[in-house]
Amino acid sequence: MTDPSLPAGGPAPLDVLIVGSGVAGLSAAVRAAGSAGLRVGLVTKAELAQSTTRWAQGGVAAVLGVDEDSTDLHLADTLAAGAGLCDVDAVKVLVGEGPGRVEELIALGAVFDTHPGGGLALTREGGHSTARVVHAGGAATGAEIERALVEAVRETAAALLEGWFAVDLLVEGGRCEGVVALDPRGSPHEVRASHVVLASGGAGQLYAVTTNPSAASGDGIAMALRRGVPVADVEFMQFHPTALHHPAMPRPLLSEALRGHGALLRDAEGRRFVEELSPRDVVSRAMAARMLEQGVDHLWLDATALEHFDQRFPTISASVRSIGLDPSADWLPIAPAAHYLSGGLLTDLDGASALPGLWACGEVACSGVHGANRLASNSLLEGMVFAARVVEAIASGREGPEPSGALRTVGAEDGDTIPVRVLDSWASDGGSDGAAVPAGDDGEVDKRRHRLQQAMTTGAGVVRSEDSLATVQAVVDDVAGPGRGP
Repeated sequence: MTDPSLPAGGPAPLDVLIVGSGVAGLSAAVRAAGSAGLRVGLVTKAELAQSTTRWAQGGVAAVLGVDEDSTDLHLADTLAAGAGLCDVDAVKVLVGEGPGRVEELIALGAVFDTHPGGGLALTREGGHSTARVVHAGGAATGAEIERALVEAVRETAAALLEGWFAVDLLVEGGRCEGVVALDPRGSPHEVRASHVVLASGGAGQLYAVTTNPSAASGDGIAMALRRGVPVADVEFMQFHPTALHHPAMPRPLLSEALRGHGALLRDAEGRRFVEELSPRDVVSRAMAARMLEQGVDHLWLDATALEHFDQRFPTISASVRSIGLDPSADWLPIAPAAHYLSGGLLTDLDGASALPGLWACGEVACSGVHGANRLASNSLLEGMVFAARVVEAIASGREGPEPSGALRTVGAEDGDTIPVRVLDSWASDGGSDGAAVPAGDDGEVDKRRHRLQQAMTTGAGVVRSEDSLATVQAVVDDVAGPGRGP
C-alpha cells in the first residue's frame, strides 16, 4: 500500500501528476508507475473509486477475434456515428490498439462475462454492425474495470491525494509545471510535476438531468480555459436515450445492452417508433420529438420478453425493482439524460495539448475519435488507449504536441479560448502557503448551479435552436456576474 502521508505543503515533486481517477487516469497511473518506472501522483476530488467510470453500465467495444468482425468495420461504425466529424487517424488508433488494451486489462485482473463453454460473451449495441462489446456483470462493466485498476494503483502510486480538488494549472515559462489543489480542509497547495495529465472526466453536471455523478463538473476544461489552452467540440454533449425516468439523480442507466438483447422502445401509446440499435443521437432525437408530439415527459422501454433478466442484468434489476417495477412484467419509464461530453482539450494522437507539459485523455480530451456523437462503448476504450499513448510519449521524452489527430485537423488556433483570469482566493499573497480559502455562500452557489442546470436542460438539450441558445447565454452571463468569468 502506498503511504499517502505528505510533507507540509504537498508531496515531493513528481514525474507525472494525474488529475482524475476514472478509467483514463487510473490506466495512465498503472502504466506510468509500472512499465515506465515513473514517480506518479494522482489527485481526485472524491475517493479513488468514485468516478464516472464506476457508473458505466455499457461495455468496452473492441475487435476480439470474432470472424465476422474487423477493425475496418469498427472504424466504419465509429465514423458513421460521429456524423462526419471524427478524425480518421485517431479512430484508426482507437480500433487498432483497443484489443491489446482489453487484453492488458484482463491480465491485470478484470473479469468480463463469458459464455458457459468459455470465450468472452460479446454483445451488440446501438450503431455497431456486429457483436463486439464485452461486459462485466451484465451491466456493471465500469465498476469491475475501476476495481481492477484501483487495486493496481494503490500498490504503485507514489502519492494518492484523495479528496483533493484541483482548481488551477501552474504555468511557468510557457509550460505546465503542476496544479494548485485544495486539500480536504480547503487549504491550497502547489502540487508540482514534470508532466500533468488531465483525466478529470466530463461535465454532465451542467444539466439538471444527467447520468453523471456530482464530480463530473467540467473542472479540467475550466482549468485549461483559464490558462488559454484551446478546447473544441464542447457543444457535443451526448444524451443517453434510456435513462430511467425517476427523481433519483444521477439518473440510473438502462444499458444499451438491453436493446442489444431485444428490448423495444415504445411511445406513450405503446407503438414502436425508431430502430432500437440506431446511434444514440438518432434515438434521443426521435424520443424528444415523440415526447413533444405526444405531450409527455417520458416514453417506455419494453424488456418483458428478455429471459433471465435478473441473472443477466443484476445491477439494472436492482435499480428498477427498488422503485417497485418488475422488468419481466412492467415497461420501464425512460427519457434522455446528459451522459457524455464528446469535446474537450484539443490533443494530438498522443494526448498532448497545446500547452507543453499538459496532457489529456478520456472524456476531458478532444482526441478526434468521437466527432459529433460517440459510438456506444467506445468511451472506456478511448480512456485505456489514449492513456497508454500519453504515458509512452512522456516516457520517450516528448515535451509538446505534434501536428496529428484533432490538433492537426482543427488546429490549436481554431479552438475556443478565454482570457486568463487569476483565481484570487489562492493566487494572491503567495497562494500556496496553506492558508484556508475563505468560505463562500454555499446557498448562493447552489442557487446559481440550479439555475444554470435548468437553463442548460431547457435550452441546450437534445433539441436546441438559435433562440434557445441565446436564452441560455443570457442566463450564463447573469449567473457568472461581473468579474465572475470562468
